[in-house]
Amino acid sequence: MLNEQLKSTLFSLAHTIAAHYGKSCEVAVHDLTDDNAAEHSIIYIENGEVTGRAVGDGASSVVLEQLSGDHPAEDRVGYFTKTSDGKILKSSTTYIRDENGRVIAIFSINHDITALSVASAALTEMVRPSDNSGEVEKITPHVGELLDELLWKSTELIGKPVSMMNKDDKMRAIRYLNSKGALLITKSGDKIAKYFGISKFTLYSYIDVKQEEEQHD
Repeated sequence: MLNEQLKSTLFSLAHTIAAHYGKSCEVAVHDLTDDNAAEHSIIYIENGEVTGRAVGDGASSVVLEQLSGDHPAEDRVGYFTKTSDGKILKSSTTYIRDENGRVIAIFSINHDITALSVASAALTEMVRPSDNSGEVEKITPHVGELLDELLWKSTELIGKPVSMMNKDDKMRAIRYLNSKGALLITKSGDKIAKYFGISKFTLYSYIDVKQEEEQHD
C-alpha cells in the first residue's frame, strides 16, 4: 500500500487541480502496489462523472501497461483520449515512484474539452477572413497615427529607406499614399513632403504626373 503521507499529498493535489478547472476536469490517483490493482486501482477520484468511474474501479490502459511490466514509465502531458460515450478528453499521466525508482502510483488528469472543441471550431470559422489575403489591416485611434502608418507602409513598399530612394522611388511611394487617401488628411501634404525631403510643389507635381498618365491610358 501507499504510505499515508504520500496519499495525503496526492489527494490534496488532485482536489486542488479539480477545483481549479471545475466539473469538466477529472483527476484520479491509481495505487499500483495493491494485489488487486488491475481490477481496483483507483483510490481517489474527483469529478469521476467525466469518465463514469469511481473509487474502487478498475485500471485504465496505462495502468495495465505498468502492471504488465512491458512498457517504460514515461510521463505524458496534454495528449488526447476519448470516452466510450464520445467525449473528447485532454489527458496527462504522471508516474509516481518509490525510493528505488519503482512505479507505485499513477496521477492522471482527464479534462473534458468536447464543448471547447466545438466552440473552437465555431470561433475559427468566425475569425477566418473571407478574402484569404492574409494581410491584417491595422486600425489606429488617431488620424495622425494613420498617416504615420501609411508613410511606413510606403517605405516598406519601396524596400529601402528614404535616404536611399531616387526620384522614381519617391514618386512610386507618393502615388501609393495618394491611392490610400493619405492626401485627404488635413495638413498631410506638409508632413509627406518633409518625410521625403521634397517641396510641396514637387509632391503635388508627382501626383499630377500620375493623373496625367492615367488620363492618357
